[in-house]
Amino acid sequence: MSLRATARIAADADGGLPLLESDGPLALRRTRTTGPYTRVTVVGAMSAPLGGDRLAIETEVRDGARLLVDSAAATVALPGRAAEPAAYDIGLTVGDGAVLRWLPEQLVSARGSDLRMRTTVELAPTARLVLREEQILGRHGEETGTLVTRLTVRRAGRPLLDQELAYGPGAPGGWNGGAVLAGHRAIGQLLVVDPEFEEKPMAPRTLAGNAVLAPLAGPGALVTVVAADALQLRRTLDEALSILDDALSIPAPS
Repeated sequence: MSLRATARIAADADGGLPLLESDGPLALRRTRTTGPYTRVTVVGAMSAPLGGDRLAIETEVRDGARLLVDSAAATVALPGRAAEPAAYDIGLTVGDGAVLRWLPEQLVSARGSDLRMRTTVELAPTARLVLREEQILGRHGEETGTLVTRLTVRRAGRPLLDQELAYGPGAPGGWNGGAVLAGHRAIGQLLVVDPEFEEKPMAPRTLAGNAVLAPLAGPGALVTVVAADALQLRRTLDEALSILDDALSIPAPS
């Protein structure tokens, strides 16, 4: 039997969490951090998503709030009894003067799995966002499953970024060719949106050979990375995050 579960988070400017609602395999825990951020950790309570599952996390960062969301472990997409793909939807809303750092662990696409993941972000004009995505195509020594991800970001109601990626069986031809992954099995991106970029946009640059930092047509910067493995991917994304944090006035969690 397929699983349906939606977890919900709401964060206030005073550090409160008026809504912290776990559901099914999506267990939410308030965890310790220092500085001005409220921190929530997603703890997987069971194996998911499996084929046919429908999972979602809805997060609202209210005006003036600062929220850090991470996860305790990687999410592993697995094959299930149902023939239809699994779905994992992330909805993020960030209010005026609010900050969201969305930094989950990797998503692993296991052999035989089929997952559609969609992340939708709505930003107020003065909102700030740090969002990291990491995809690992197959566990050690195995082929990847099918993975389709889409990231849509709107700021003040206008599109800032809309990007879809597809890998594995059934994906458009060439996904593993020299112009795309070239045999790499770890892919990631880091998106930073901040009003300060309107006055001082980041200059494009390469990082670690297989990564590029590019300014967006709006107050944001996008880092895209391909790597041989999860460790190399994380190191490169951490380097990029440090560069972007240093370029902005808002402090990172310590």
